[in-house]
Amino acid sequence: MACGISPYSRCVRWHFGCGQKWKLLFFFLYLIQVVSGQIRYSIPEEMKKGSLIGNVAQDLGLDLKRLRSGRARIVTGENIQYTELKADKGILVVKERIDREQLCRDVTPCSFSFEVILENPMELHQITVEITDINDHSPTFKRDTIRFEISEIASAGARFSLTSAEDPDVGINDLREYFLTENDHFVLQQNSNADGKKYAEMVLQKPLDRETNPNLSLKLIAVDGGSPQRSGTVNIDITVLDANDNAPVFNQSVYKATVMENAPRDTYVTTVNASDADFGSNSIVTYSFSDLNSELGHLFMIDEKTGLVFIRGPIDYEKDKKYELRIDAKDQGGLTDSSKVIIEVGDVNDNSPTISVMSFTSPVSEDSPPGTTIGIINVKDLDSGENGKVTCKIEQNAPFKIKSNLRNYYTLVTDTVLDRESVSEYNITIVVTDAGMPPLSTRKHFNLKISDVNDNAPAFSQSVYSAFIAENNSPGISVLTVRAKDPDENQNARISYILEDTKLGGSPVSEYVSINAESGVIHALRSFDYEQIKHLVVEIKAQDGGSPPLSSNVTVKILIQDQNDNPPQVLYPVQTGGSLVAEMVPRSADVGYLVTKVVAVDVDSGQNAWLSYKLQKATDRALFEVGLQNGEIRTIRQVTDKDAVKQRLSVIVEDNGQPSRSATVIVNVVVADSFPEVLSEFTDFTQDKEYNDNLTFYLVLALAVVSFLFITCLVVIISVKIYRWRQSRIMFHSNLPVIPYYPPRYSDTLGTGTLQHVYNYEVCRTTDSRKSDCKSGGAGSQNVLIMDPSSTGTMQRIQSEKSILDEPDSPLEVS
Repeated sequence: MACGISPYSRCVRWHFGCGQKWKLLFFFLYLIQVVSGQIRYSIPEEMKKGSLIGNVAQDLGLDLKRLRSGRARIVTGENIQYTELKADKGILVVKERIDREQLCRDVTPCSFSFEVILENPMELHQITVEITDINDHSPTFKRDTIRFEISEIASAGARFSLTSAEDPDVGINDLREYFLTENDHFVLQQNSNADGKKYAEMVLQKPLDRETNPNLSLKLIAVDGGSPQRSGTVNIDITVLDANDNAPVFNQSVYKATVMENAPRDTYVTTVNASDADFGSNSIVTYSFSDLNSELGHLFMIDEKTGLVFIRGPIDYEKDKKYELRIDAKDQGGLTDSSKVIIEVGDVNDNSPTISVMSFTSPVSEDSPPGTTIGIINVKDLDSGENGKVTCKIEQNAPFKIKSNLRNYYTLVTDTVLDRESVSEYNITIVVTDAGMPPLSTRKHFNLKISDVNDNAPAFSQSVYSAFIAENNSPGISVLTVRAKDPDENQNARISYILEDTKLGGSPVSEYVSINAESGVIHALRSFDYEQIKHLVVEIKAQDGGSPPLSSNVTVKILIQDQNDNPPQVLYPVQTGGSLVAEMVPRSADVGYLVTKVVAVDVDSGQNAWLSYKLQKATDRALFEVGLQNGEIRTIRQVTDKDAVKQRLSVIVEDNGQPSRSATVIVNVVVADSFPEVLSEFTDFTQDKEYNDNLTFYLVLALAVVSFLFITCLVVIISVKIYRWRQSRIMFHSNLPVIPYYPPRYSDTLGTGTLQHVYNYEVCRTTDSRKSDCKSGGAGSQNVLIMDPSSTGTMQRIQSEKSILDEPDSPLEVS
């Protein structure tokens, strides 16, 4: 069918030939299709189900793939869908029986329209199917018999209205003409109303004579124009009356009235009036509806005495906008006159808009750009004029808006960028309101969920984490837990914690600490020594499970806390095994004379490095004392000749740790005024030295044996550790969960507490022993404990440790 013209369309005779008509029709239909996307088919009523109406794909210029991919479907607001679209073939067929009379009644031309909608992208094509009439109904009369009572004095030319026949068919199949059986008195006159409907009147041609023929029987035949023709018949029974020679006459040929739809029962419409010139009972006029079908009979009623017309049933503007009633006025002699009443129906806003959802998409991704289509709705209002005009809006303050690109179709689109982390779902209410008074509205609710995309990186609650761990810790101990949060959901919010690959003192950070990928717990992999490592600075990355993954980093500072694991180290006097060192005190020394000064250091820090000096043993306790804080040995009384020349002092140095550690130093003092006097006393010192040398020999021997055993055990332990390490590496490469173990670092394998720093000292004596002092030089590292005679304790090492917290990027410190 070219240009949407059905093969059932008929060629109408115009002033030019049928061929010219087809060309002009094709031209108009082509313009319609190009401009408005409409096609029109014409089919007869009562076609069988499945009958072909037209090839939609061909007429719309679409291929079958487009129909299938666009999910082509018919959209209609009617309860009955008369047609069906077969998208796989691209044709339109009859789905339900189509009765033109039931669908359109007497409206012509009869057609119904619907839309074919396609998606991705959305297309809308309107299709109109015109239903042509077939002659499937015969003209029928509402009555079996028409009865007249006509006075014998009725003059020639008297007119008698006859019941009209009804034929639901239209056009050529509609009622064509009436025939009256042959008789001597009446002829038939056919007339047409303004709307083209035909009615017949019986005109008296020859006066009646009751005495000759009191009753007449005629037949009225109604014939339509179909092929073959159909007809209907009604009997006319005429009773001839006597002496009434004037018929009633209406004062108007047409009465007009207006009534609003939904007007209540018994609402007044209008009044008709007819007068009769006769006298007495022959002048009494009664009113009745003429040729009133059953439908109108349920809507209107007339008072037969007064001619008042009232509403009897519900009036619906959407069903009928105008009614025409024929009213007969009859006197007692049977004479009649007829008039017409035209009733216009006023529209009332009694229909709320209807909302039909064509499509709705939920959930919608939060990264959808503004303007993304969420849904398509169709809005209709059966009222007319202002009552049928509608506005569509969103009730809430939501990031959406309504757009109207096609008549009665509205698109719900996003207005801004969506954020699931702020709002995960929306309850959208669309309100459609007409322009009537009062306005009527309809609401449609939509629940739209927002799906997540990975648009948020994990975030730590702190920019820098700090933790403390005591030195000599056990490997594997938990140091602290870092936590990051991701406002995304599901896999996008699943966080893994990763230790960044950095160097600490030239070694990978993974040799020092590890982190649990799921819990964020940081574990120490080895035992830390404060004297070697003061603090660690590591970088932790939190990475989500999105695609692509997002991550963020945080700095973790781990401060090593000092423990009292090192005893004090005596720097002066130097304890030598090969020579004897003694301090000389002149006999003239006064009270407070500075004999010497014990200098000691402790490689620990803080209060663990605070040292105190005490005199443990002395040859004469009443002669010397030791400064508690500075280690100065001074005389506490005047030296006399009775004091022994050789004095032996034992000084103990203790730190302030818990528990405290100590070291002991022996100080030899010679009381003499001159150096030769000192030499005379060396003999006694030598004897003591021989005894000490024997004791030293045994001590060295015992120390060598213990050292040998210790080194042997250490080699065995290291061999076992290496073996276990190799086994753990094999398990690691086999993807089994292994926690590596690192042996602790031993800073002092012999347990002697030997100081790992190099110190330089200068001891000087003055000629005046009261002003003499001992000076100690700085160590070779940054952490040096400087002691002077007047100080009560120096915290330089502690201050340097506290400053670590204030330096976010301080490197690993090894002392």
